[in-house]
Amino acid sequence: MPGLPSLRVVIGPGRGGVARTLSSKSLVQWLAALVAALSLVGGLSLRQPSRQVSSLPTTAILAGFAAPSAHAADAVSPPGAALPAPPIGGPPGPSVLPTSRPWDAVLIASFNIQVFGESKIAKPHVVEILARVVRQFDIVAIQEVRAKSDGVIPRFVDAVNADGSRYHWIIGPREGRTVSKEQYCFLYDMNRIEVDAGSIGVVPDPADKLHRPPMHVRFRTRVVPESKAFTFWMVDIHTDPDEVPQEIDALVDVFTAMKTARPDEDDVILLGDLNAGPPQFGRFTKTPDVTWAVSGVTTNTHRTKTYDNLIFDRRATTEYLGRWGVLDLQSSFGLPLDRALEVSDHNPVWAAFYPCESPGEPAASGGIAGVATPVR
Repeated sequence: MPGLPSLRVVIGPGRGGVARTLSSKSLVQWLAALVAALSLVGGLSLRQPSRQVSSLPTTAILAGFAAPSAHAADAVSPPGAALPAPPIGGPPGPSVLPTSRPWDAVLIASFNIQVFGESKIAKPHVVEILARVVRQFDIVAIQEVRAKSDGVIPRFVDAVNADGSRYHWIIGPREGRTVSKEQYCFLYDMNRIEVDAGSIGVVPDPADKLHRPPMHVRFRTRVVPESKAFTFWMVDIHTDPDEVPQEIDALVDVFTAMKTARPDEDDVILLGDLNAGPPQFGRFTKTPDVTWAVSGVTTNTHRTKTYDNLIFDRRATTEYLGRWGVLDLQSSFGLPLDRALEVSDHNPVWAAFYPCESPGEPAASGGIAGVATPVR
């Protein structure tokens, strides 16, 4: 069918990556099959598309994880490994950077790396701080990759892995209504996390409710036996600061649709730069069992606003350990404000999850702001 786009998704590591281009026919099949799941309340409907839609075919979203790699043995961390957690909360204070991660907690972070492009990657002192941030976490969802070339993320992952780490990267298409396009990106530690490569996609938004439609990927932990591993969707989002109320409400529909995107997966972690704090969460505040990790603290580098968060269903995602934090760039790395702002105008936010599927009681919500609580 002429006139329909193809989607190019690049999967790292290294400079080359693997590029996959989907045919127009596959795109049509994908959209038709997901009408029921993604015909969203509030206007995110697949009828009468008013903009180009990019996503992945149905066979991809229903695909499973690849067979264990040759490095599977490397994925197991010794039981009882201790983790001094990143500081919880935004106020300045002592900061402890973890040097290792325990087998019984998965640390998931969101980080808006302001205008992450050629200029920033050319500053070694900034790249070093960013690399040290990434190494503290198992998965980092990144927003605001803004580069004309495709080499920025591969170069950055090279820097992250310079100490022997084994991080992998996934980056989505350039999105946005203006000439200033952005990309979503996920970095994950291959020793501890694996990705369902067939699950990578962008949420269809034919009604143009979102300036940058979110990117979704499904992950599985590798630090426990495969049959017990925690699997979950991650949905990366950067809302438009000029349309926050409308976009937050649209994200409720995205969240609901992702929970039913496949019958064997109900864990959805929507995270990113929401340009809003919990008081501005609109319909999320009225959605049963929805909770968020970050509350009562600031997340921007100026320590004035709460913009970044992780949102999930506390009854479905019982793996949440009730531990979360804001990694303050100034106090964590001893940076004055002007140097911290060279890194980003946002601080990373994170939450800890149990690596095994754990049905049972609803997950705890909230945390203890300003206290560095070890993740055990």
